[in-house]
Amino acid sequence: MKTPYLSKAKAFPLQIVLIVPFVIQIFAAVSLVGYLSFKNGQRAVNDLAEQLIHRTSDVVDEHLKSYLSIPQTLNQINADTIRRGILDVRDRQTLGKYFWDQMQAYDLTYIGIGLTTGEGMGVARYDGKTITIDDWTAKLPNNISTYATDNQGNRTQVNARWTWNNFSESWYTQPIAAGKPIWGKIVTANFPTGPYITASASRPIYDSQNRLLGMIATDIHLLKLSDFLRNLDISQSGRVFLLERDGTLIASSGTEKPFVLVNQEIRRLRAINSSDPIIQKIARHLQISGFGSITQDTDFQLEVEGKRHFVNVVPWRDKYGLNWLMVVSVPENTFMAQINANTRTTIALCLSALVVASVIGVFTSHWIVRPILHLNWASEAMAAGNLNQTVQTSSIRELNTLSNSFNHMAGQLHESFTALEKSKEELEERVEERTTELKNALGELQRTQSQVIQSEKMSSLGQLVAGVAHEINNPVNFIHGNLAHVQEYTQDLLALMQLYQQYNPYPAAEIQTVAEDIDLEFLQSDLPKMLSSMKVGTDRIRQIVLSLRNFSRIDEAEFKCVDIHEGIDSTLMILQHRLKAKPEQPEIDVIKDYGTVPLVECYAGQLNQVFMNILINAIDALEENKIKLTYQEIKENPSQIKIRTSVVNLTWLEVAIADNGVGISKEFQQRIFDPFFTTKPIGKGTGMGMSISYQIITEKHGGKLECFSTPEKGTEFIIQIPLRLRNG
Repeated sequence: MKTPYLSKAKAFPLQIVLIVPFVIQIFAAVSLVGYLSFKNGQRAVNDLAEQLIHRTSDVVDEHLKSYLSIPQTLNQINADTIRRGILDVRDRQTLGKYFWDQMQAYDLTYIGIGLTTGEGMGVARYDGKTITIDDWTAKLPNNISTYATDNQGNRTQVNARWTWNNFSESWYTQPIAAGKPIWGKIVTANFPTGPYITASASRPIYDSQNRLLGMIATDIHLLKLSDFLRNLDISQSGRVFLLERDGTLIASSGTEKPFVLVNQEIRRLRAINSSDPIIQKIARHLQISGFGSITQDTDFQLEVEGKRHFVNVVPWRDKYGLNWLMVVSVPENTFMAQINANTRTTIALCLSALVVASVIGVFTSHWIVRPILHLNWASEAMAAGNLNQTVQTSSIRELNTLSNSFNHMAGQLHESFTALEKSKEELEERVEERTTELKNALGELQRTQSQVIQSEKMSSLGQLVAGVAHEINNPVNFIHGNLAHVQEYTQDLLALMQLYQQYNPYPAAEIQTVAEDIDLEFLQSDLPKMLSSMKVGTDRIRQIVLSLRNFSRIDEAEFKCVDIHEGIDSTLMILQHRLKAKPEQPEIDVIKDYGTVPLVECYAGQLNQVFMNILINAIDALEENKIKLTYQEIKENPSQIKIRTSVVNLTWLEVAIADNGVGISKEFQQRIFDPFFTTKPIGKGTGMGMSISYQIITEKHGGKLECFSTPEKGTEFIIQIPLRLRNG
């Protein structure tokens, strides 16, 4: 009887079936990874920008509340002191020393009073450093004298005389008219000591009979607000600035001052006229709807010089009449640069992986398919009636076994056909026997293939880890080695600077200006701290690199004597990211009970792989247990991994690794070391880790690996290997 054949048009070559789905899957995975990477990056940028802007707004808001509350609070304290008669406004010598002491305690620019008689006095720090006393009478002109002071607040000499009239100054007239504490309008002046731009907190003062005595005022230098804004981290790439409701600039994180000098006269700067393109563009955008119309937090995006900026505008008020706008701007490229670079790198790596995998797939499929095709051709010839067929052996052991079985089967089949009439029953039994052999060979092929893949994967991982550790080690050692010299040079330079300041306390004005701009005092105190932090960082990197190199053991293909505790610690270091605390769960405690153990002769890299497999299983068990518990229950019964080492009978090393996770049932304990058996969900384990660990301990080291577990209580793995490995 002829065997019917299916139409060849409906069948595909085996090589195409092996390659095409494989390439399509890789291409789909590459495309999906690239697309999701880009989209997730964009979403992360928007979320991160919003968080950063609002966090910066909160920091500025807290600083303004703290900084601007001092003048009003101090005014209230002084007004109460005067009303109770504790401080006599007519005793201007005592009053001057009192205000002088307050200037020493607070970072202010002016404290003074103006009386209804036209007299008054104040203490000023016009240049930000030197304290002077202004004392004036009601008789114009040249009625005010400015006195220098010593370190006790005593007047030493008259520096200048000029004309002053209380009743023509807004800081006097406005609070008197309001009859309550207020903020006066911002005052500007160009003194010989430098530009002076202040906000004045003013309050009427009364005697014990509630009779008006005059007004007390406290000024703060607004340039200090700009200094604070410039020190914010966000100011390195973005902008933070304050506006009055008419759009006039109060302070900004840029290098530009909030005023300009015209003929040696200070003029306030409107934000729309700022030389800073970011501030100018944002101000012009806000001007469209009107600065005064903004009554609540406003977020928007704006393009400045071809770059997109995230902008947040917050109205800022206090109970004394301040009504400002606080603006925070961050450019998108601050976040997108690294994300775009990572996306490009991801796509490049994925495409490279696609090309490499496709090429390898072609060669692998050809290598596998060729002997199968020979078998197919030989089978077709035998089906056509030509029983005298043999196939060449293959370099693949399993296929070689299959070829030998086929050749043997062909010979047997030839013999069987000659004696078909006499031994039909015997032929059926032999066919069944050969079929069983093929099934067993196929099962052996699958197990061997999985073990080879797992071993190659761990070997490649070890080479990769060792290579990365080696490449990182050289530059880190270079940086670490030079930090000591940098620290020494820095200390020498700072010592020289201190010596210079000691012998030249009053340098030129230009040097003073530069010292203020760079905040020399802060730089001198912070630079040594920064170098110490860098040294701590390099020490940490060197420890991590050492742990990676110890774990990989790439240079130890043969057995040798090693410190077993070093291998365990290196493995724990690599798994630290899974052990440390996370928002949804506390830290996993690792309890080490190391005994006195000599150097152990072993295959260090393979033994580290065993530690890694057991510790990963322990962490997975603890995480599975945490799913059933609340955060408080986990905190009351913390997750623990206990590691104990000891020497047994003077010749064996014993390592016990125990956890208090979900445990393993007795049924599963019997199969824990079987290949392809796993209790983990699909996609989280292949079932080869513990099987390979068992082979490493028992076959490579002639030891024992045992598992003891109680469901819902925990699991303990005990490793025993000889201290000296006997070969031959």
